[in-house]
Amino acid sequence: MKKIVELKNATVQVNNGFDEVKTILDNVSLDIYEHDFLTILGGNGAGKSTLFNVIAGTLMLTSGSISILGEDVTQIPAEKRAKYLARVFQDPKMGTAPRMTVGENLLIAKDRGEQRPFSPRKIHAYKEEFSQLLTRTGNGLDKHLETPTGLLSGGQRQALSLLMATLKRPELLLLDEHTAALDPKTSVSLMQLTDEFVRDGRLTALMITHHMEDALTYGNRLIVMKDGKIVKDVSRDEKVQMQIADYYQFFE
Repeated sequence: MKKIVELKNATVQVNNGFDEVKTILDNVSLDIYEHDFLTILGGNGAGKSTLFNVIAGTLMLTSGSISILGEDVTQIPAEKRAKYLARVFQDPKMGTAPRMTVGENLLIAKDRGEQRPFSPRKIHAYKEEFSQLLTRTGNGLDKHLETPTGLLSGGQRQALSLLMATLKRPELLLLDEHTAALDPKTSVSLMQLTDEFVRDGRLTALMITHHMEDALTYGNRLIVMKDGKIVKDVSRDEKVQMQIADYYQFFE
């Protein structure tokens, strides 16, 4: 099976300002395979976001290594890893440019990870393609192709962020608590849309979540983190046997 990401003894240590070194990712080894959909659980400070930042390249390892598609990217910065991965953040404002229209945001996403020369906008050439894509969200985004993104609701902006992240198929999709800032109804619909995109696009995805129900419902593997370590890696076969009460036991 094709290996998308390989972390070997990945460790991150930071100085906490009092001449004390704190380990926020502790000797983590993890293999992520093609079409894996990993849900990641853990309390505050467990190391979930650190793991994402290490994979994305926004935080460098103190020791250990990370490879993406067999390439050692341990020392490669985030902008050069963009060709491999896309990320949807917790804050709906982070994934989109507020003063640009929905169409303009999608046009940028279409060329993610590539050099973009200065050239006239050609949104009209993609109008039909973008409109059909926006219809999939089911939240009226298809009527807002010319609307500045900053005028959209949080749920619409997050759905647009998801579309942008998957428009040019990434080797790895990072979902960083992407439903946490939404109301329960919007969160449910966005999770259903996310699952549809991951399945239809045969994507490889990692999702941090605090919603036990989402961790139970979605994904083929479950990672539980605590104190910067992976304390549980639950396989597909184990996961289908589990119930919500089993998930809460991880935190007792």
